[in-house]
Amino acid sequence: MFENIIEQGAVLQLRDDILSGRDAPSMLFFGPSGCGKGSAALELARVLSCEKNGDWKCSCSSCERHRFLQHDDLLIIGSRSFSSDISACRSAFLRNPSSQSAKLLFFRSLRKLQLRFSPVILENDSKTAKAVSGVLQSLDEGLNDFLMLDTGTCEKAVMEKLCNSLIKDALKLEDEGLSDTIPINNIRSASSWCRLAPGGKRKTLIIENAENMRDDSRNSLLKLLEEPPATVSIVLNAQRREAIIPTILSRVRPYRFLKRSAEGEKEVIRRIFQDKPEESILHEKNSLLNSYLDSFLTQNDETMRPLAAWFIVSLARAVSLSFKKNNIPAAVYALGERYAPVCETAGIERCVKSAGVVKIIHSKSNNFEFVSFSGFMRLVIELVNTVTREADNPAYIACNEIFKKYINEAVTAVDVLNINSTITLEALFYKLKTALRGQNG
Repeated sequence: MFENIIEQGAVLQLRDDILSGRDAPSMLFFGPSGCGKGSAALELARVLSCEKNGDWKCSCSSCERHRFLQHDDLLIIGSRSFSSDISACRSAFLRNPSSQSAKLLFFRSLRKLQLRFSPVILENDSKTAKAVSGVLQSLDEGLNDFLMLDTGTCEKAVMEKLCNSLIKDALKLEDEGLSDTIPINNIRSASSWCRLAPGGKRKTLIIENAENMRDDSRNSLLKLLEEPPATVSIVLNAQRREAIIPTILSRVRPYRFLKRSAEGEKEVIRRIFQDKPEESILHEKNSLLNSYLDSFLTQNDETMRPLAAWFIVSLARAVSLSFKKNNIPAAVYALGERYAPVCETAGIERCVKSAGVVKIIHSKSNNFEFVSFSGFMRLVIELVNTVTREADNPAYIACNEIFKKYINEAVTAVDVLNINSTITLEALFYKLKTALRGQNG
């Protein structure tokens, strides 16, 4: 019981509470990112619904479904970043595809994201349901194919192709479907689900990043916590206890998860990911585990961030052709100056014609295989924001708003209206070029 949670005293107390029958109906797991509180919540759900005695290696049908995160008595809401975790788990699987534990690790990493889009949640959120229906179906089909994969006979290239497809769908789902806060509709749907009888022994509702609730969501949750159904355990996860309002705190039992030691985090990497961290991150002052996970995004970041910078520089050059040097809009000139060195270092050829720009972006991004169209556009906005924030100038703010307006329109065109990304990118380049030309220098 809780053997998979390394170096955390909180789970020892939690285990004692369960074994003595003193477990609380509502709990708060709080602690820093990467401390294992999310894994502990999932393990709690398995233990409480186990048909035997909750042992780690229990083979009952309930435990098997929980290991694959496919139990109907489990519901998770709340947003977080999944990209680094999924990428690390993919790498662990491809390093040792014959390992069933590595295969399950990758599958679970994807299910943790997919569970946020349960029919229970989407039935009261038609907007999100419509936006993610296609990619959600594609991910579901891909996961079924992955479970059926015979790693003993399947060629590595086929496995890599399937893994890459799964990650592409997962990143798109994360980009399009997850909001920064927990909306009240999610809480209301979860509350209704809690009041239905469980299929097995007990239901578990997990609310991740519970500090990210709006006031109306908090009030709705408070009603559930005041009279929680007898067959449901509710677990709130948060980084700081102080971020949870007192009225909710008074109705949950807190369990504090501490930052693991460097040796503890190395053990997590060794045992869970069957790997060891690179020398370059061994001396991280913050979280060695988080740095390890983030290292799997480095390749994507090294490719996509310079490409986003190149898009901005190409646009700035296209705009500057319409002006004499001293009349180029200040914000456009600043963007070009800031990111031109990045493009030169990346070695991406110069281009100012929309068709050529679009062709290179699709080629360098592998047709947005690892980062979705909206993810790439988010990088562009992020880079523009970096420059405009540093200048106390209304013209820079106006430039920033131009980028946001047309990029948001482009993302909607591709992700909601299913318009071809090539056509959309060409139109975006032209619209931005025209709008930025209209700025005063």
